[in-house]
Amino acid sequence: MIEEHDERDTICDSVNSLVEGCRLPVQMHGTDDWPLAEIISVKEVKGTKYYYVHYVDFNKRLDEWVLEDSLDTRKVQYPRRDGTTPGTGAATPKKQVPSRPPSPSSVNSEPVNGSAVLQAALQKRISRKRKGTFLDNEDSQEAPTPGQPTTGPRPTGSLVTHHDDVVTRMKNIELIELGRHRIKPWYFSPYPQEMVNLPCIYICEFCLKYRKSRKCLERHLAKCNLRHPPGNEIYRKGSISFFEIDGRKNKNYAQNVCLLAKLFLDHKTLYYDTDPFLFYVMTDFDSRGFHIVGYFSKEKESTKDYNVACILTLPPYQRKGYGKLLIEFSYELSKFEGKTGSPEKPLSDLGLLSYRSYWAHTILDILLNVKPLAENEKPQITINEICELTSIKKEDVISTLQNLNLINYYKGQYIVTLNRDIIEQHAQAMEKRSIRIDPKCLHWTPKDWSVRAKW
Repeated sequence: MIEEHDERDTICDSVNSLVEGCRLPVQMHGTDDWPLAEIISVKEVKGTKYYYVHYVDFNKRLDEWVLEDSLDTRKVQYPRRDGTTPGTGAATPKKQVPSRPPSPSSVNSEPVNGSAVLQAALQKRISRKRKGTFLDNEDSQEAPTPGQPTTGPRPTGSLVTHHDDVVTRMKNIELIELGRHRIKPWYFSPYPQEMVNLPCIYICEFCLKYRKSRKCLERHLAKCNLRHPPGNEIYRKGSISFFEIDGRKNKNYAQNVCLLAKLFLDHKTLYYDTDPFLFYVMTDFDSRGFHIVGYFSKEKESTKDYNVACILTLPPYQRKGYGKLLIEFSYELSKFEGKTGSPEKPLSDLGLLSYRSYWAHTILDILLNVKPLAENEKPQITINEICELTSIKKEDVISTLQNLNLINYYKGQYIVTLNRDIIEQHAQAMEKRSIRIDPKCLHWTPKDWSVRAKW
């Protein structure tokens, strides 16, 4: 007599054989979808196994811990010995690689320590240290400043692209409370070890210091005399203000901005030195004070004409026009400086969408308002003139026109053709932009940062 094979035994065996780097369909939280996912880490708590998964081809902000019943173990792709997953060629984390921090699953399932990440980054990039600058975008690492506290990592605030390793691939903060908002972080941020064990981190919305409990925050608020970011208020219209913060004069605030921002920016790594950067914090004012909405950082001296290093609108304020307002403000500063500018690359997925939209609407606005030099003539404008009027860098103007399919080559010259659909879409989009930057409300004088002794 042939014994029937128990499918549950097979599933159980399959579950037990799952390791980091395996790929299989996983039910995404809150949906009926089962996309392919990679197992980043496995931990066991009180006899229950949890799997931290990254959904392949989805943004990392959707990564999550799941239980066994969310895994489809009939279609497992096991990692090869060379660390790649069959059929994908994508690198997956290898176990026990001594050149980088250990996987969280090998450290008694404790939350990730940000100090290890920064130390590893220091080792990798110490040789790439840039003279007097740091970046939110990729290649700079400074040693800690003398006398700086060593209880936790103290990052900078620029945009630094990093290569994934097992540690930074996992969210390490469960929840933050910032003013009246409770926000679930999207990505890893190197807060001190004692913070990552907590169900929630409480952050002062005015000075951005982080505390372990609401009671600790209340004690802090009784002593904190800030009701707005430190630095100079350089713009105010209605309830919207912008404050300029010098990363050298207000180190703690600048570093805390960066730690907070890293929770929502995946492709950025944080480093120590904030001195070479200015931070422009946008706030919304009410009777309780000036509440942070978003910010961007900017190098005091950029050799590549970057007018933004790192840019972020906090999640509670997204999809309300504040992102474009931040971008518009950065170009307004460039106009005051008499320069064209561009953000550091790479941009996040949401950042790229915001910039492309801003560039498109700003350039279309110019094109629709060009007047012909004489009657019966077609309006004419050069790419360089568009750059001068908008402060948008030439390559961004050209790529925007190409993305919109507006530029055509005809009889030896480039012609921009606007069709009715584009004009109607533009008009509808501009109607939705209820908040705009008013240059008359900006009170700011550019500084010559090459004369360092003055500042």
